[in-house]
Amino acid sequence: MDPKQVNNLLEELKAGERNEIRVEKDDFMSFREVLVKREDFKHFRGVALRGGGVIYYYTQEPRS
Repeated sequence: MDPKQVNNLLEELKAGERNEIRVEKDDFMSFREVLVKREDFKHFRGVALRGGGVIYYYTQEPRS
């Protein structure tokens, strides 16, 4: 996944155009690299899946 693609997915999730983003194990590090640089990073919640994938959700309240 390239950074532009990741940002587009995150913006769609934030805008409510998507309910979740599923990130496979192979794409996790490139996805996370873009995610942690965002100002709204703490609004994204990741849930680990068996096998190394992660499903991300957007929350209105930032996590602590």
